[in-house]
Amino acid sequence: MITQKDVEYIANLARIDLTDAEKSMFESELSGILLFVERLNELNTEGIKPVNGGILLEHVMREDEQTDAYMEKKSAILMEAATEPKDNYVKVKSVFE
Repeated sequence: MITQKDVEYIANLARIDLTDAEKSMFESELSGILLFVERLNELNTEGIKPVNGGILLEHVMREDEQTDAYMEKKSAILMEAATEPKDNYVKVKSVFE
């Protein structure tokens, strides 16, 4: 399944130098992992609920709401941290000349 060329490509992406012995070892190990995943894909999992650590997970979404109190707090923190605050503005170094 996995060739030595594939191992070399993956090692290059990971910026890892491998010896020839390591390349052969990873070729065998990665092929074994892919074969195991193929066998797992053959299993019938219909009706089986996904679990994580024995706990069923539920995805809950809520609307993000921005409040004035939040923005006032953020502004106050910014103004406290500013070296030269003036009239609710912050002076910064110029980017362009």
